[in-house]
Amino acid sequence: MKNTKKIISLVLAICMLASLAISASAANTVDASGGTGTSSVTLSSTVDGSIGGDPAATKMSVTVPTVLPIAVGTDGTVSTATDAKIVNNSFGAVKVNSVSIEAAQGWSLAAFGDKTTLAHEKVNANKFGFQISLGNGEKKLTDSKNASKQTLLTDAIEGCFMSGVGDTSANSIGIAYDAIVTPVSEAVTNTAIASVLFIIAWDAV
Repeated sequence: MKNTKKIISLVLAICMLASLAISASAANTVDASGGTGTSSVTLSSTVDGSIGGDPAATKMSVTVPTVLPIAVGTDGTVSTATDAKIVNNSFGAVKVNSVSIEAAQGWSLAAFGDKTTLAHEKVNANKFGFQISLGNGEKKLTDSKNASKQTLLTDAIEGCFMSGVGDTSANSIGIAYDAIVTPVSEAVTNTAIASVLFIIAWDAV
């Protein structure tokens, strides 16, 4: 009885493996002049791209900056990085689906505008306004409605789309950003005042 169960289990395992294997040995026979034969083209996505390999979807790999630095001068003039960008290292096309910003503890979001709009604020009020655009697209800026967290981009728009890694002319987008900041009474260095969250998605049909 035990041997019978082992044999049955072995046969079932062999059948399962055979069903997973891809074979081109099956054939249509054409036995007359002018006859036709049809071959079905099938697709399997696998980890290593081999026939019969482990099933897997295309891998997404996108890099975003770890920091968006801001420097504010003694007169309130702000400088930002000019080389910030998002790079698509994936084989397929992707998009920035949304962008949000959250103020760090002790800081508050304010409406972005001319730097003079914060000149009336008290020193060390720790308020700042922020503006961002992706790929030369529409500028999105903070307002005065929520001081802790705001969604700047709710859907992918022009400038948010990147092609696959094979297309080096379009697989990255620049990040242009600006800010206004209230005065500080003491010098600060690399102090975190906010975090920007980029949500990336496949650019799918």
